[in-house]
Amino acid sequence: MFKFEELRVYQEALEFTDEIYTITSKFPREEMFGLTNQLRRSAVSIALNISEGTSRTKKDFCHFLDIARGSCYESVANLTISKKRTYLSEMDFKQAYAKCEMLSKMLSKLKSSLQLP
Repeated sequence: MFKFEELRVYQEALEFTDEIYTITSKFPREEMFGLTNQLRRSAVSIALNISEGTSRTKKDFCHFLDIARGSCYESVANLTISKKRTYLSEMDFKQAYAKCEMLSKMLSKLKSSLQLP
C-alpha cells in the first residue's frame, strides 16, 4: 500500500470523484466535452494532486495540497454553473458543495500538520 492511500482526505477525494461521475452521467450529451468534462477533471485533480504530492518533499507536498484545494474551488464553480443550467438538483448540489467544503478543510489541516518553518 502506498502512503497516500492511508490518508482519509485521499479516500474522501475518491468518494467525491465517484459522486461527481454519477451526477454528471445525467448531464445533457451536448455537455460531454464542456461542463461534464470540466467537473470530472476538477474532481479527479483533487485525488491526483494528493497522491502525487506524497512522493515529494514536504515543501512540494504543501504546494500539491494547495493545487488540490484549488481544484475543490474549481469544482464549486463548476457545480454552481451546473445548478444554474438546471443540470443538477438542489440536493445533489448541496451534497457535492458540502463535500468540497469538507475536502478543502481537510487539505488545509493536512498542510498545516506538515509544520513547515
